[in-house]
Amino acid sequence: MAGAPEAASGFLGFGPGSRDPARPPSRRAGGKGARNRKKGWKRWRGPEAQLGRELGEWLHEKAAEMRQLGGPVSEKPDESLFFVDTGNEEKGLKQNHAKEKRLKVDLILQIDSKVPAPKDILAHQVPNSKKMKRKQQLWQKLAEKGMVPRKERLLQERLRKASTAKAAYMEASSTAGPSRAFYDIWSDSNPLDQALAGKDTWFLEQTKKQPVKRPGRLLKTPSQLPAVEVIAPGGSYNPSFQAHQALLLQAHEVELRRQKAEEKLARQLRFPTADEVPTQEMVFQEQCEGLLEEGDSGGEEEQGGSSKLVEAECLADSVPAPPLPLTATGEKKTERQRKKEKEAKRLKTRELSEKAVRLRRQEVFRLHSIRLQVKRWEAELLRRKQAREARRKAEADKPKRLGRLKYEDPDLDLQLSAELAESLRTLKPEGNILKDRFKSLQKRNLIEPRERAKFKRKYRVKYVEKRAFREITL
Repeated sequence: MAGAPEAASGFLGFGPGSRDPARPPSRRAGGKGARNRKKGWKRWRGPEAQLGRELGEWLHEKAAEMRQLGGPVSEKPDESLFFVDTGNEEKGLKQNHAKEKRLKVDLILQIDSKVPAPKDILAHQVPNSKKMKRKQQLWQKLAEKGMVPRKERLLQERLRKASTAKAAYMEASSTAGPSRAFYDIWSDSNPLDQALAGKDTWFLEQTKKQPVKRPGRLLKTPSQLPAVEVIAPGGSYNPSFQAHQALLLQAHEVELRRQKAEEKLARQLRFPTADEVPTQEMVFQEQCEGLLEEGDSGGEEEQGGSSKLVEAECLADSVPAPPLPLTATGEKKTERQRKKEKEAKRLKTRELSEKAVRLRRQEVFRLHSIRLQVKRWEAELLRRKQAREARRKAEADKPKRLGRLKYEDPDLDLQLSAELAESLRTLKPEGNILKDRFKSLQKRNLIEPRERAKFKRKYRVKYVEKRAFREITL
């Protein structure tokens, strides 16, 4: 039988009925079990498994050779697989006809696989190809007649504008260098805005091609102070004796002013002592101050009567008296008396008008004094103007009141005479750069003076004494 020689030889047969001679025959038909479950994996341990592993390794080796060498090693020439080591790099390059040695980075980044990438069919497909082909034929017919489509016209116009703008830019940049002329980008004669000259302003604003006009207030700085102020010579790491003493004197004056302000506030808020507390007599005397005249020793009745008379006289003075149509004796005026009064009134009016004319004529002779008076008035106006300008210039460098808080100068960064270091290695740094920049922004009116936000608890803290702790304390 066919199975006997295979069993005797100990080799696995390739026949349809061959089996492992060392394995006992299975109870199931053909000796084969289900291998698609974990239960059948235990049976995958015989020569068939070994053959399958060897076949898989062989296939992996072939795939690796294809990726790395582009084909089987047996089919490759010896020159592509080996090289002659001559011991000399230049001689080796000539002998092996090799190129320059590539870097390790380039070797890592290069493509290792020799298998070409599969062809992407979708990449070669053009959507709406038939429609685009018909359009292309239509455009060719229109081009023969001298007609250009709208898209092509717009594209040509854009290319023409770009070429002119590029030519203008190249012409302007040809003079680049230390000797080229500078221009103001906000001025009307800006070379960058020449391409927009002659176009509608409303169109340029709507298409966002015209830049926004810079306000005049942005051309002025909020303060004339420099961004970085140079410290006094006494603040150097190795100052002279005079400069250091001047800085100490300045810090001493600042501290004195601060101490006087604190003493003044404490003196104003100080509670009066027992000797300074006002008595009832002093309070009553202060309340009666100005009600009684000095030297008035009359009684209350006399005071009441005099006050009534004063009130009556005041009322009589405040009420105007009606005109009296009668004479002083109470009799009616005659016609002759009325004519005399009218004549006297007319004479008085004429005298006043003549006096005014005379005074007006006399003003001509007062031109010298009037000129001197005008000069004095103009000099006073000029003095006031100069005072206002000087005050404005003096206050220009001072920080303005931008918020509810007032700007306060920071403390001077200085070291005492005993703290001066002998070298830069032992120098102790003073101040903080961030605080200095923050104070500089406040001093130059760029931000308002601020203070650190204070933490405020929204709820009241409730303390609870636990029962176990209470038992221990008791």
